[in-house]
Amino acid sequence: MTDFILALDQGTTSSRALLVDRAGAVRAAAQQPIRQIYPQPGWVEQDPEEIWRTQQETAAQVLREADCATQSIAAIGITNQRETTVIWERASGRPVHNAIVWQDRRTAAQCDALRAAGHAPLVTQRTGLLLDPYFSGTKIRWLLDHIPNGQARARAGELCFGTIDSWLIWRLTEGRSHITDVSNASRTLLMNLDSARWDDDLLEILQVPRALLPEIVPSCAISASDGRGIAIAGIAGDQQAALFGQRCVRPGMVKNTYGTGCFMLAHTGHQPVRSTQRLLSTAAWMRDGRTQYALEGSVFVAGAAVQWLRDGLGLIREAAEVEVLARAVEDNGGVYLVPAFTGLGAPYWDPRATGLLTGITRGTTAAHVARATLESIAFQTADLMRAMEADAGQAMTELRVDGGAARNDLLMQFQADLLGVPVVRPRVWESTALGAAYLAGLAVGFWSSESELDALWAAERRFEPAMAAGRRDGLMAGWELAVRRVRMH
Repeated sequence: MTDFILALDQGTTSSRALLVDRAGAVRAAAQQPIRQIYPQPGWVEQDPEEIWRTQQETAAQVLREADCATQSIAAIGITNQRETTVIWERASGRPVHNAIVWQDRRTAAQCDALRAAGHAPLVTQRTGLLLDPYFSGTKIRWLLDHIPNGQARARAGELCFGTIDSWLIWRLTEGRSHITDVSNASRTLLMNLDSARWDDDLLEILQVPRALLPEIVPSCAISASDGRGIAIAGIAGDQQAALFGQRCVRPGMVKNTYGTGCFMLAHTGHQPVRSTQRLLSTAAWMRDGRTQYALEGSVFVAGAAVQWLRDGLGLIREAAEVEVLARAVEDNGGVYLVPAFTGLGAPYWDPRATGLLTGITRGTTAAHVARATLESIAFQTADLMRAMEADAGQAMTELRVDGGAARNDLLMQFQADLLGVPVVRPRVWESTALGAAYLAGLAVGFWSSESELDALWAAERRFEPAMAAGRRDGLMAGWELAVRRVRMH
């Protein structure tokens, strides 16, 4: 009798592993941090071997802590930071360069050149994405251009590209499986969103040889097995996994993950919705031969702004202290922070924007800056919600939330006030890892149906909007002015 699903959650700042039981409860968890490497301003890298080692060690740790034998694991589910790009040697398995992280902006000029050449409309029409350094495609091209004989070696089949799911699966299967799921593939600028296959025209535009690419497989299916014979049956990018874990599985349901960045996804059903608001159309997951889709808005800096208060300014010692400091004042005192530390994401897509702290007076205190930092997360999320409602042609009725900053009650109440709809926090916080576990468990019959999973979801707290409309409009007007100032470059 198998008792658990092993969920591997490889994020931007840490590798985590969890054991999930049939009740959807986390029975054991382990976490290790991942180093961020900054070779120069705007560049962000990680060591692929460190990613693998920390993920391997956290998995071993949860099995030890739960005294869990291999035979008790029904399947492995994998969820990962998306767009982060690794290229390795097929023969040796050695990475040829550090991983280029999704936050990295080094290919901004390359994206400008592709736009100038007139490729942007085709890229967006085929992929649902925008030409931006955020996505994997231009990172792949940069790597092939900067490693010795990169293009020739890729064409000869000597190299493998993968997002982090592919890299982990390659290592877990000892090089037997070079695969990625549809949700991760849809973030590369190389996959046709309608067919869920690599697109030859896009490969040609970006000069990425097909021999480099993994096979695209369903998100919910037995696609491989690790060295111990455990099925790898669930694969999804972290935001799509969180959408599934939050049980936003019907059109119109929306979740927002408050992590390093903020990621809002709205389920749109079995057809991609083409955005008119500079949001992304993306694959949510593939199950039983059918792809489901989502609209997505990405905020590049959310929790990372609180880390900046801690590490850059030294205003707090621990991230959790920001709420106490922010509550020391009744409002932001006219102070706004636009945390465009790595450009602005949706709906602006301005890779050259830089951060701005505005409205400072002699009476401004550290508490005002802390409050403005928290509020910046909510303002950016409100921008996404308004764009999403315009694309969907309907008002959203609630927002389900997860991620580290969703623990902050002040932020969640302010978010509900700005949006004018309830913000709902789940009883089980681990939405991303749960989504990977649920996908894997469904594939192997650990859970019998989606309705069984729906019954496992429960709210921990609902934050109801309480702010007067006039005050909300005034705050949003101040935010919009600050954003305009940031974009006057």
